[in-house]
Amino acid sequence: MIIDTHLHVVDPWTLDYPWLSGVPALNQAWPYAAYELEARRSGISQTLHMEVDVAPERIEDESNYVKTLAERPGSLICGAIASCRPEDEGFAAYLERQRHNPLIKGFRRVLHVMPDELSTQPLFRENIARLSGSGLTFDLCVLPRQLPQAMALADLAPDVSFILDHCGVPDIKGDERQPWQDSITELAKRPNVVAKISGVVAYADPESWIAETLRPWVEHTVQSFGWDRVVWGSDWPVCTLGGGLLAWVAATHALLDGASPEEKRKLLSGNAKRIWSL
Repeated sequence: MIIDTHLHVVDPWTLDYPWLSGVPALNQAWPYAAYELEARRSGISQTLHMEVDVAPERIEDESNYVKTLAERPGSLICGAIASCRPEDEGFAAYLERQRHNPLIKGFRRVLHVMPDELSTQPLFRENIARLSGSGLTFDLCVLPRQLPQAMALADLAPDVSFILDHCGVPDIKGDERQPWQDSITELAKRPNVVAKISGVVAYADPESWIAETLRPWVEHTVQSFGWDRVVWGSDWPVCTLGGGLLAWVAATHALLDGASPEEKRKLLSGNAKRIWSL
């Protein structure tokens, strides 16, 4: 059984995604039905929807839309990580509204395409600290050079669970091991941070990567965080840039060859169940 902790559904007829105009390869509809077929074929039994950086005024509309998908008979969607804007004055009120929404399991503010100093703003940090005691997680989507800012956020709220997306977005194609490698080791010293083994096929050469290409990056992340602090995600449809969902699932199983059954269970489903009470 696999729990996919990172699915994006893109419905341009219902929601607005300004950033997609700059990414032609992804600038189209990516419906839940297309994902569901591939997911079931690859052994995925549950999934968390990950926010898709919709226009700010549509954030709560996205959550309502995902709710309709989750309510479909037999839907794989069992929760959602919602978008948020911790740099805004309205965050506290927004957080209060979401605390009463059983679908919402956590939040994400995309940082890897934003100025590095965004997460250092006093209001941003004050609002991240508001997650303390809520049981809601916060996903960190950062570039390797931004991993120190991720560490600062984790230190700011030690009782909040932070989820590092995509192994820290390493440049696998360029084989840029540093500063990524040392920063992952350092970030993993924070017990409140979990690493998401997700979507790394999108950062490799799409024409030539094989499972062994990904191994050093995935293994360093798992070894740094340990088997109790790793979860799995597809990053569909972004993973289609590197071969697609089925290729990434197959590579994952190859990379797990040699792991014990219990270690595989933790990464593929057990830890996700525990962290998000699925």
